[in-house]
Amino acid sequence: MTNEDRQFYICNCFTTDNIFLEEYKLHVRFVSEQQFRRDYGVVLRRLGCVTDAQFEDVFNKISQEVDRRRRLSVTCAERAAAIKDTYRPLHPHVYHLQESYLAPKFKQIVDFCRVSAVRGGALGDLLQEEAAARVYRFPVFERSFCEQLVEELEHFEQSSAPKGRPNTMNHYGILLNELGFDEGFITPLRQRYLQPLTSLLYPDCGGGSLDSHKAFVVKYDMDEDRDLSYHYDNAEVTLNVSLGKDFTEGNLYFGDMRQVALSEMQCWEVEHRVSEGLLHRGQQMHGALPISSGRRWNLIVWIRASQERNKICPMCNRRPELVEGGGFADGFTKPCIAPLNAACVLK
Repeated sequence: MTNEDRQFYICNCFTTDNIFLEEYKLHVRFVSEQQFRRDYGVVLRRLGCVTDAQFEDVFNKISQEVDRRRRLSVTCAERAAAIKDTYRPLHPHVYHLQESYLAPKFKQIVDFCRVSAVRGGALGDLLQEEAAARVYRFPVFERSFCEQLVEELEHFEQSSAPKGRPNTMNHYGILLNELGFDEGFITPLRQRYLQPLTSLLYPDCGGGSLDSHKAFVVKYDMDEDRDLSYHYDNAEVTLNVSLGKDFTEGNLYFGDMRQVALSEMQCWEVEHRVSEGLLHRGQQMHGALPISSGRRWNLIVWIRASQERNKICPMCNRRPELVEGGGFADGFTKPCIAPLNAACVLK
């Protein structure tokens, strides 16, 4: 049985934790109204939520989000089936990764990592490390491929096919597994090209044992989402690639790991250039500054290592209580229990 054939799970905290209240730029946990008022009443009043009507509006939004999360596996599968039946791609070839799509420098870096994993060695001048600790920049795709991928994304966006939000913070974007990118594009990108790199850069974050992912694109536009609040990802390692189109401003900014108190954090601004990727630890705090003109599409790949997250859920800091989910779910797995007189072998 391969890693890709394994059953993946979500943590039970998915329906209660890290619910983003956009109006107040606040992530909350909701188990009951009594718990919520006790934990967040003071901070919400300080942020301007003072009337009963405002609290009622908050509760309604939380209720809608909890319901969305509980139904997510089913609704994702339904949307994926509908898209497969009704949507006709503009550029079918972009759904299948080819080496010609990749920047020569990226392929050079990956080849070096494959050799270094056997012989040892440092990346040296091949990789640019930003001022923010362990944030790396490198070209990922050819610009011509980025242009065709954005054309495909906009073609899908304008179609009548059903669409789901990438996450609670991004309102505009596309879940790539629903569109059909996982098997032919994202999985080989992770396995063949990203893992040799992450094995050397992030061995302490499970970089050598990444076995699942969640991939999506997000869109920033002057009339839609213009920025992204400070946050961390549900991932061990994250790749963020700027696909285009024409835009100004909108740089990313990075802080320390989320375990560091916000009052003690220092932030570094990082320019995000079309066709280039930024690779960082998923638990490192980061955000996106507002664009000042144009439109930008970003490819985000949350890459996960079950052997790391099985120990402690990165979103609730507790031992995960597993619930079945579709596809790669949230990257958790159960121990493989062999039947009597049989060996359990994962290949």
